[in-house]
Amino acid sequence: MNSTRLAVWGDPIAHSLSPALHAAAYGVLALEWEYGRRQVSAPAFREALASLDASWRGLSLTMPLKEAAFRAAATRDRHAELSGAVNTLLLGTEPTGFNTDVGGIVDALAENGITAVGTVRILGAGATAASALLAAAELGATRADVRARRPEKAAGLVALGESLGVRVTADLIHAPVERVELTLATLPSGTDLDASLAGRLADGGGALFDAAYAPWPSALASAWGGRSVISGLGMLLHQAVRQIRIFHHGEPLEPLPDEGRVLAAMRAAL
Repeated sequence: MNSTRLAVWGDPIAHSLSPALHAAAYGVLALEWEYGRRQVSAPAFREALASLDASWRGLSLTMPLKEAAFRAAATRDRHAELSGAVNTLLLGTEPTGFNTDVGGIVDALAENGITAVGTVRILGAGATAASALLAAAELGATRADVRARRPEKAAGLVALGESLGVRVTADLIHAPVERVELTLATLPSGTDLDASLAGRLADGGGALFDAAYAPWPSALASAWGGRSVISGLGMLLHQAVRQIRIFHHGEPLEPLPDEGRVLAAMRAAL
């Protein structure tokens, strides 16, 4: 067994591409680290975390564990504090929590030529929606239209927007929509939207960033037709790069050694 262990936890988890991404990066970096996956439910998280020994360096967290990881972290980075979600735990005497999803969205959009935006629509009101709002704010957004099946769940996003200087409004996903520059979809993978609704969201929806990537194309991506569409694989890739920086040297913004080769190997593993 390797002396340094890491893993991705979530429920479900069998579909996760994180082990392949991390293995590719560790190969380039010549790190003999073991990165696995484990199905852990939200109620079982605290006990599972407490069972880890000193050989464990870090964890990647996916749904439904981001809020539980936030509570477990002794200290957190700014993105984690603002979003209330942690997708990366650097373990040690006390776990440090990070949210690399925000930077992953920003990097994925930049890779597709989107580096500034004024108006956005966010579909969904969960943890990933908070990361999407933070990413939009970093790109200069001043207005965000949140659409969800239960708009009352967006109260936290409205408050977060106010703290960021972004005017956030919330409504039913089926309500009439106005034109925006960018749509950020944070709906669960496999969400089935009827064609008429997807078409209304696409009309005047600007470019589409869809956090989902399996199955692909999603119902929304299909409705967007020839318009600009960015799948969640870009976010998955770039948030993982930031995770690996954290696991390697503790800083999500400090590049890895030979990061160009690392990124190329990870992209090839997708």
